[in-house]
Amino acid sequence: MASSIRISLLVLAASAMVAFAGNFYQEVDITWGDGRGKMLNNGELLSLSLDKSSGSGLQSKKEYLFGKFDMQLKLIPGNSAGTVTTYYLKSPGTTWDEIDFEFLGNLSGDPYTIHTNVFTQGKGNREQQFHLWFDPTKDFHTYSILWNPQHILFSIDGIPIREFRNQESKGVLFPKNQPMRMYSTLWNADDWATRGGLVKTDWSQSPFTASYKSYYAEACVWASGASSCSSSRSSKGAWLTQQMDSASQGRLRQVQKNYMIYNYCTDFKRFPQGIPTECSSAA
Repeated sequence: MASSIRISLLVLAASAMVAFAGNFYQEVDITWGDGRGKMLNNGELLSLSLDKSSGSGLQSKKEYLFGKFDMQLKLIPGNSAGTVTTYYLKSPGTTWDEIDFEFLGNLSGDPYTIHTNVFTQGKGNREQQFHLWFDPTKDFHTYSILWNPQHILFSIDGIPIREFRNQESKGVLFPKNQPMRMYSTLWNADDWATRGGLVKTDWSQSPFTASYKSYYAEACVWASGASSCSSSRSSKGAWLTQQMDSASQGRLRQVQKNYMIYNYCTDFKRFPQGIPTECSSAA
């Protein structure tokens, strides 16, 4: 049964994947790592590396207030235990908003853990984790964040894995006022990343390298205190009002049924006074 589900998801992914020709020189800055982050092939490829001395990271040149963000990643092969590769949106300040993909390293042969979270005004604790139906180290796959006023949708190769809906009418905080940049980092977190910190980073395997291509942001650019989407001349994409249709909802349920390994909404020991409000409607 599991193999047939995996095959169907791979077929869906093949039909959904789109190759975008984003140029990293134009879109991002490598912000730390002392040369461990590299732009290659005239900006068509990018790599981040980690060794015992340091990891590395990048950020988008632009800030955004809502958008659809696609990045193709190929994760660290082999024994990547202790490492974390991240791809996320974040605003500055002490009451920040944040939308996270984190890829937790593994021992050779074990699956990567995909960790997701949503922060609003500095409040997170909304983790959901997944395993994948493919090996993310063998080839590039597209990891997408759709963020519009209605919801946040995490997708892989066009297949939704998580939705966080705007339920402000029920008192649930939703990120909508703070512009965010896109970030990606590769760093050592062997105090918690693999089996809760039981498996440490094997530095004899370093440098660890994650590869990137085809970053694409179809988004409302924030500049000088205003959004490009507030202009009547701006072309607002369908993503700004995009909702999930019945087919997408079915794929989401299939992924969560077969590949989700942790859901804060069902962690009753963590929330003895009752699960968070958004969980009652399967946010």
